[in-house]
Amino acid sequence: METVFLSRYEQRVKLVEDVVKTNSPLSAEQAHELAIRLLRTLEEIPEKIR
Repeated sequence: METVFLSRYEQRVKLVEDVVKTNSPLSAEQAHELAIRLLRTLEEIPEKIR
């Protein structure tokens, strides 16, 4: 069995993607793209405000 490495960022993308897929009619590809956009947007918010 081969171990697949996922970075912490990839893990976060997968988590958000799963939530989006579960709660919307978006396809897997659309959910993945939205997850990336959401994470990028959240990362741009200054930590003091988060």
